Amino acid sequence: MKVVVEADGGSRGNPGPAGYGAVVLDPDTDEVLVERAEGLGVATNNVAEYQGLIAGLRAAIELGATEVDVRMDSKLVVEQMCGRWKVKHPAMQPLALEARGLVGQIGAVRFEWIPRLRNSRADALANQAMDAQAAL
Repeated sequence: MKVVVEADGGSRGNPGPAGYGAVVLDPDTDEVLVERAEGLGVATNNVAEYQGLIAGLRAAIELGATEVDVRMDSKLVVEQMCGRWKVKHPAMQPLALEARGLVGQIGAVRFEWIPRLRNSRADALANQAMDAQAAL
């Protein structure tokens, strides 16, 4: 089964109140299969981006996906997951390791950087998570 994961994370301040959003889509119909979003408390935007990726990969695994196209507007996360950039920041190393472990459970995973405007569904979920967290 093939799916598309669109993931995003954000932080209002860096670090600041953070959240992520992830959407799993049917690649043929663009139908939303799963949505995930959560506030993270205080974190950096890059930590939130990784958390969005992890949530999206977990959801894809739960659906039984064996092939995943990941689309994110975080150049940093995409380049690190492709192995072109090193994961230097200590807070991101365990997250990158967790994401790689999830990738290993799926089979075929491709990462693509997309402009923020093409990542609006995941971005909206991340902002909703930050808004809900701020309302508490």
